[in-house]
Amino acid sequence: MRQPAVAGRFYPASPEGLRDAIESCFMDGLGPGLPEGRGSSRRVRGAMVPHAGYMASGANAAHVYRRLAEDGGPDAYVIIGPDHHGTCAGSVLCSDPFVTPLGVCGTHEGICGRLAGSIPDSPDAHAFEHSVEVQVPFIQYIDPEARIVPILMGDQSPAAAERLASCLREACEGFDVVFIASTDLSHYIPKGDAGRLDSMVLDRVRAMDPDGLYRTVADNRISMCGYGPVMTVMRLCSGCIPEGVLHTDSNDSLGIDPDSVVGYGSATFVD
Repeated sequence: MRQPAVAGRFYPASPEGLRDAIESCFMDGLGPGLPEGRGSSRRVRGAMVPHAGYMASGANAAHVYRRLAEDGGPDAYVIIGPDHHGTCAGSVLCSDPFVTPLGVCGTHEGICGRLAGSIPDSPDAHAFEHSVEVQVPFIQYIDPEARIVPILMGDQSPAAAERLASCLREACEGFDVVFIASTDLSHYIPKGDAGRLDSMVLDRVRAMDPDGLYRTVADNRISMCGYGPVMTVMRLCSGCIPEGVLHTDSNDSLGIDPDSVVGYGSATFVD
């Protein structure tokens, strides 16, 4: 099993502390409030969610997870995150279940089995990466029976995003799936600059324009860490409507250092 790498740092290491932290993210002044029941409409096909520590970006992420909770549980949550450690050149699957303080979150064997013929299955590549891991406790909280498909992207080029999207379309055929892109936006720049640059990224998200998002990030040297996962999910959700596009930053949530903020963006992609 894939053991937690950032428990006790990005989120609490005890079950009680973690559950309290997640509920605090929902109830925070920047949060959406707790989910109001469990829905079954299943209109959400994808989402973009930040992946910093819960005190920093958890309230932003909670907006997506409330929407997912009220939309109903899919067969699988495909979580695509960037590789911050340089452990993989392309896209890498982890078919091992993820352990968190809330218990074991199983992987979807059917989808993972299909993907194994297209992309490498390397749990070792996931061992220290947080971008997928921090999403798992939120998913467990809203859906205790959840099954996940964890994927890291090393190569985040448009061609790599198209290849991964194609592999996932084939592997997920016949299953009801939510695709989750894990990303933060601008890193360690003044608040005003982050707001301006991040709004350019979110304009491309609202337009469902993955190629335009890549050009925006590249042309403006925006330090968005997970543009590849977002491009991939937008391709998989072509024809969907973006809802609840939200921007916050670390100064909003932590109240510190407006001269060096990290930006957080979230959205859902709905049929």
